[in-house]
Amino acid sequence: MNKTDLIAACGMNCGICLAHLREKNRCGGCRINPAVNFRSIDRCIIRNCNYLKETTSGFCYECEKYPCKRLKQLDKRYRTRYGMSMIDNLNSIKSHGLEWFAESEDLRWTCRNCGATICVHRENCQECGKTRIDLANRRNVG
Repeated sequence: MNKTDLIAACGMNCGICLAHLREKNRCGGCRINPAVNFRSIDRCIIRNCNYLKETTSGFCYECEKYPCKRLKQLDKRYRTRYGMSMIDNLNSIKSHGLEWFAESEDLRWTCRNCGATICVHRENCQECGKTRIDLANRRNVG
């Protein structure tokens, strides 16, 4: 699977999601069809949006209602809880392209201490225990 396949229509990088990173009952990402065993994906308002189906890119930034109420709510929740913005992600994809975004996400969410993928839903690297704050500070220094 290509890393770009893990970028959802809403701008979420499914590759850093806890559901994708866990060993048991691992999710294949929001763009899998059909989303076998993942009701949350099948029921997702954004994934099933009729306006999204009309876009050529398959991303919300191309929608006439961008950013819609649902996307704004999701963005606010992720900004507040996890320090990550779906809207910023979508704007980066629109400005720089999907490949660039996927590469920058890989750099952003790779633990500089051990090389594991950092989960957006956790405060620390699940492999070595370094906190995301420690890793962010280290990135700014180095």
